[in-house]
Amino acid sequence: MKTSVRKMTTLAMLTALSIMLVYLVRFPLFPAAAWMEYDPADIPIFVGTFLFGPTAGLCLTLLVSVIQGMTVSASAGPIGIIMHFLATGAFALLAGNIYRRNHTRKGAVIALSCGVAAQTLMMVLCNLIFTPIFMGAPMEAVLEMMVPIIIPFNLLKAGINGVVTYVVYKPIGRLVRHEAGQLAA
Repeated sequence: MKTSVRKMTTLAMLTALSIMLVYLVRFPLFPAAAWMEYDPADIPIFVGTFLFGPTAGLCLTLLVSVIQGMTVSASAGPIGIIMHFLATGAFALLAGNIYRRNHTRKGAVIALSCGVAAQTLMMVLCNLIFTPIFMGAPMEAVLEMMVPIIIPFNLLKAGINGVVTYVVYKPIGRLVRHEAGQLAA
């Protein structure tokens, strides 16, 4: 019982942290595409995925996508919610499963790298499907932006979040396990 309460509490805190990060830290990476903003909101989701597995990561993604899409990123509407869920969900499922099977530093690097690639690929697909609808732009315009803007932006955003996750995951994991030990004592 204590473990499930601790896990739920930790996941709730990671959800809140994710929303705060997207609220506080957003800026464009490419001046030519100022509407595409970097935010570190996926870092707590990535950490939660590594702490508790791919299912927890997917649940975090769903919660964050919906809350973020109804509050700080409401201008993106349902399309933003769907795109965020699909892209970050692809990361959580792939990286979470890889890391669960290979719980080492090397496993973390492989999991993060594969997760970044999966998230980027999913954003390519999502942009092909949803951007013409959301922006009212023809498919040709989206295709013209794909190589110079969309792919590099998503690789860079997911890559930065992956690197930060690699740096902060172990200290956060030790803190969570330490707190769990304190509760059991």
